[in-house]
Amino acid sequence: MSTLSSFMNSMDELNPTEQMPALFIGHGSPMNAIEQNEYHQSWADLGKKLPRPKAILTISAHWLTRDTRVTAMERPQTIHDFGGFPKALFDAQYPAPGSPDFAELTKTLITKTPVQSDFEWGLDHGTWSFLLPMYPQADIPVYQLSLDYYKPMQYHYDLARELRELRKKGVMIIGSGNIVHNLRLLNFSGQTYDWATEFDSTIKSFLVDKNHDGIIHYDKLGNAAKMSVPTHDHYLPLIYAIAQQENNEQISFFNEKTDMGSVSMRSFVIR
Repeated sequence: MSTLSSFMNSMDELNPTEQMPALFIGHGSPMNAIEQNEYHQSWADLGKKLPRPKAILTISAHWLTRDTRVTAMERPQTIHDFGGFPKALFDAQYPAPGSPDFAELTKTLITKTPVQSDFEWGLDHGTWSFLLPMYPQADIPVYQLSLDYYKPMQYHYDLARELRELRKKGVMIIGSGNIVHNLRLLNFSGQTYDWATEFDSTIKSFLVDKNHDGIIHYDKLGNAAKMSVPTHDHYLPLIYAIAQQENNEQISFFNEKTDMGSVSMRSFVIR
């Protein structure tokens, strides 16, 4: 496009008849992508129930940068950013197209900070692990926005609010992480830690009450927060999800369970 005005005019043609929902996915173990378990099945069911988007923008816990970037390639690679799993997981591919046009629109909407077009990253497992069962045909364009790990929570919330216009253009925005994520204290007996239950329940109550400030300032929740969010990489995508919520929109929860004692799989749809 020769000018920003002509580009925006062309994007106006992408207005759908309804605003796309926004989601938060607790993605947990990469194995959920290929195991026929309850999480895999819930994602498959979700893809059948939700309206079909023109594109999907994901904010994954697994793309951390010192700036803000958006994938802008035509064909993003499937990234296997993990180790120690079976070969079948490394063989899994998600060959969805990218969306250079929506990536460009995303850059124009964000005024909080400069956004770089990225042609190297692709789709990490925080994106394709749930999209593989959700949209198995891989025929919906998918692109990712990175997380500047060194910025505070309020910064991310304010930036994410600038993305809301995308939903009106047919883009489904999905934050992918985990509300409780402490891999150092995994409990393979299956018993959930009290602090994990406490923190997950508190964040749920904040979500129900639309208390975004409480979610942003989770660090005020004492020891339960320190144990549940030892590093904030998996928590940040939650901030991007709640920032999409309009005053008249409600939250519907699913996968309200905790895996291995310290990984909350709580997920929700905003619409």
